[in-house]
Amino acid sequence: MNIYLSMAAFALASSITPGPVNIVALSAGAQFGFNATLRHVSGATLGFTLLLILLGLGLNTLLVLWPVLTQVIQWAGIAFLLFMAYQLAFDDGRLGQGSQPQAPSFWYGALLQWLNPKAWLASVASLGAFVADGDRLLLWQFAVIYFVICYASVACWAYTGAMLTGLLRQARNVRRFNRLMALLLAASACYLLADGI
Repeated sequence: MNIYLSMAAFALASSITPGPVNIVALSAGAQFGFNATLRHVSGATLGFTLLLILLGLGLNTLLVLWPVLTQVIQWAGIAFLLFMAYQLAFDDGRLGQGSQPQAPSFWYGALLQWLNPKAWLASVASLGAFVADGDRLLLWQFAVIYFVICYASVACWAYTGAMLTGLLRQARNVRRFNRLMALLLAASACYLLADGI
């Protein structure tokens, strides 16, 4: 039972901490509400779980054989973070009006995880720590644990954002909030660049 608690602790530590997926969940929760943001939460959770399983089943071997794929994924992730930051920074802040964009979709959440360097790092590190011997049953058990904890963690960020909705009734406050979220996403991208990508 001790290994399962360790898996759960690792999953919680890596899922609840700030990162691009959680920042988008917070922002979407604030702008579109909790229920609308659950599509993003579901997509992000399934996207991450699929990534974890595929890496556990051997995708990491392919990445070792072709390291350029890893670099392409990392650069695509940085570009995607900067694109999201740009969109947030220049949003006009008008909620509930005809020009309002839609909440992030299921597929957006899943794609974000696959372009999220934090998700790749968490997957590789956790597999090395808990499933290094290639035990398939343990991999599937770990994936189930991670799925539940990841979903709850990202949903917490979305819920927190939804609780901020009252503060965001004015377009000026929405613009400030969006620019703060854009700054956090851009900072994440800059951190990845400085970290030696």
